[in-house]
Amino acid sequence: MKKLTSSEPFWLVKNGIIESYASLTENLNTEILIVGGGITGSLIAHQCIKEGYQTVLIDRREIAHGSSSATTSMLQYEIDTPLCDLIEMIGEEGAVKCYQACSDSIDILQNLSREIFSQAGFEMKDSLYFAGTKKDIPDLKKEYECRKKHNFPVEWLEPEVIEKKYKLHNSQGGILSKKGGSIDAFRMAHDLLDYNSKKGLKVYDKTEAQEIKYKKTGVEVKTNYGNSIKAKKIIFCNGYEATEIIKEKIVDLMSTYAIIGERYEDDQSEINNTLFWNTAKPYLYMRTTDDNRFLIGGEDDDFQNAGKRDALLEKKAQKLEKKLNKLWPEYKFRRDFAWAGTFGETKDGLPYIGKHKKFKNTLFVLGFGGNGITFSVIGMQIISDLLKDKENELSEYFRFGR
Repeated sequence: MKKLTSSEPFWLVKNGIIESYASLTENLNTEILIVGGGITGSLIAHQCIKEGYQTVLIDRREIAHGSSSATTSMLQYEIDTPLCDLIEMIGEEGAVKCYQACSDSIDILQNLSREIFSQAGFEMKDSLYFAGTKKDIPDLKKEYECRKKHNFPVEWLEPEVIEKKYKLHNSQGGILSKKGGSIDAFRMAHDLLDYNSKKGLKVYDKTEAQEIKYKKTGVEVKTNYGNSIKAKKIIFCNGYEATEIIKEKIVDLMSTYAIIGERYEDDQSEINNTLFWNTAKPYLYMRTTDDNRFLIGGEDDDFQNAGKRDALLEKKAQKLEKKLNKLWPEYKFRRDFAWAGTFGETKDGLPYIGKHKKFKNTLFVLGFGGNGITFSVIGMQIISDLLKDKENELSEYFRFGR
């Protein structure tokens, strides 16, 4: 089993043990079996319960202890692939639909958070995508014009405006988007599962699907405890771990690093309502939390070896602090936590959601990249349609073999 996180992911320490579910001790029959108990699995489970499906969810770990504990939970409609580049890859209509769906998903998540009375601290925020060097300005302005053409709420900010408004130094200008958000994905996953457990969802953690038989009428799963789960459909919501069964290469695995500071006692209102990320490769991403801490992540490496990744954690944390000090030299940052995680990066920045020709009665919701949470929200409707054998206009862009 691969280790997804290292050191002390802030969300685990902040939240503690919210809920511990029992492992499976019996044989089950169900309509839907969901594999993966992070934010993706919890969202899909919510949709299935809402639509009246008998649903079981299992996770090989404690609930939300995989990528959902390591994410920085920045909610953006901007995909890792710029809109103008995505248009060249999949066409104007598809690219704009994907961006618009990500934008809509932020509103959906806000409404869902309210619906279940979540304590995950959802906040709507602006998003500033700024140029780190002068050579990045032409491409960034091209992206600005592209988004403006397609009616996304953006404005261009010059460096002096950025410095005055956010106290952010050494930018070369940037795109301010009036659509973004932040959330504690670890807490949201737990809140969703608690809400739906009371409506009939069965949740089992520390329960691993070790053997799966794909049959004409459904699937049969043997767990690590020797129990069986028979289901009409199985939905994999287990991120890059799905590559353990999908043999073709669909994603490049990367290691990313993040640090978070102590609670800030002074006024930081100029940055609290905005997400920040830049054009560097790999890019930096920054935001504040609902308890007044500053979080910065990045320094990605193109490997996922847990030992190698963890050995670099202190060095990477120091680099992130140095970059933060360059951007906000007046900010009194004192590191409280540092952690690392593995994530996936697809060729076009889009997720894989839907059927796979090699697996009968199986669906996947694999929201890779920086938009994993918003992609998972989009996946709720796509899965809803597919379970009813209905077409979804986004399925073409998220399909396997595209």
